[in-house]
Amino acid sequence: MTCPRPAAERIITLDVVRGVAVMGILFVNILGFALPDAARLSPRAWGLAGPADLWAYVATMVAFDGKMRGLFSFLFGASLLLVVDRAQAGGADPAAVHYRRMAWLFVLGLAHATLLWSGDILMHYALVGAVAYGFRGMSVRGMIGFGILFAVLTWLFLGSIALSYYAMQAAHTPAAVQGLRDFENGFGIPAPALLAQEIALFRGTYAGIAGHNVAELATTLFNVLFIGFETLGYMLFGMAALRSGMLTGAWPRRRLRRWAVTGIGIGGTGYVLLTAWMLAHGLDTGPVLTGAFAVAPPLRAIMIPGYAAAILLSAGSGAITARVAAVGRMALSNYLASSIVMCCVFYGWGLGQFGAWPRAALYLPVLAMCAAMLAWSAPWLARHRYGPFEWLWRSLARWRRQPLRVDRSASIR
Repeated sequence: MTCPRPAAERIITLDVVRGVAVMGILFVNILGFALPDAARLSPRAWGLAGPADLWAYVATMVAFDGKMRGLFSFLFGASLLLVVDRAQAGGADPAAVHYRRMAWLFVLGLAHATLLWSGDILMHYALVGAVAYGFRGMSVRGMIGFGILFAVLTWLFLGSIALSYYAMQAAHTPAAVQGLRDFENGFGIPAPALLAQEIALFRGTYAGIAGHNVAELATTLFNVLFIGFETLGYMLFGMAALRSGMLTGAWPRRRLRRWAVTGIGIGGTGYVLLTAWMLAHGLDTGPVLTGAFAVAPPLRAIMIPGYAAAILLSAGSGAITARVAAVGRMALSNYLASSIVMCCVFYGWGLGQFGAWPRAALYLPVLAMCAAMLAWSAPWLARHRYGPFEWLWRSLARWRRQPLRVDRSASIR
């Protein structure tokens, strides 16, 4: 049972978890900004210049890969309920409010995906969030049950991709040989000509990159089928976490500690063993597919609520917590600002550093960007009601320009 809260009250713990997630997701997204596509799953594809790069791959795989996206989905589901509940409490039509928000989020994601970076996740969240609304009235147990069901559907689908690779290895037919070559290009070591073509593209002109982004839209939207059920499952878990009181401070610390230790302990140990097994097999295409697609998803599903519980446990009332919460309040702006900065650094219309850095070095701009988020978010919110892109989203969804500046005279009176 959760304690009722005023409709307008912000839940600071939710902002803190969201702040960690939006910074953490850059540790994975940086690979999409800076390296050829295959390098995200296979360090052998590009950027593996020495032991530090291998350790960077292992650390990212164990601590961040899939977990930050899952944590963000978890929080998206919780925020969905908050917005719907507050709309209903204020006498508005909750469905109209929700679907306007999702429609404009899709538009913002479409602009992001075409004008900047084809790895956009906003369109994905908008489409899956439109479906998640239908589960808002369920009990906590119902949300968890359907969440597990949807996540399992994705895991079975991802596992079938790994199985198809091994089936092709056993087939020895011309079609199987071509299929194995496609797998190698996507998840192993791509052909040198393909790597050279991709690097030339992203070191090239803005027009060329934008054209590529438009051509990739179908693939970006296809990801809704690829990982959409898993995303929906995590959203339902987040909705259940809000309804149960986990994210509102209603859980005792002992319960949070048990979830943190169990989730991170089991999931993290599984990830360490899985990564060690992949390394023992030389990070070949088959083990990478097996690890990333077949075995890892259930492990990260265990880790995500464990991460949330650990963050809630560590969130105090100090200056650091306030800074992280401010980053979370401006999650959309910080996510899009990360894309702008990283594209400027790595794409040809900026500094043209795509494919030029080893993997380990990429985390220097990541850490710098996280520091920038922590530095600018709180001062901005001291003077403004919302982040710039949150303000734009809110204004579009309400089809009315929202006040942005904080009215200090009102607080003085």
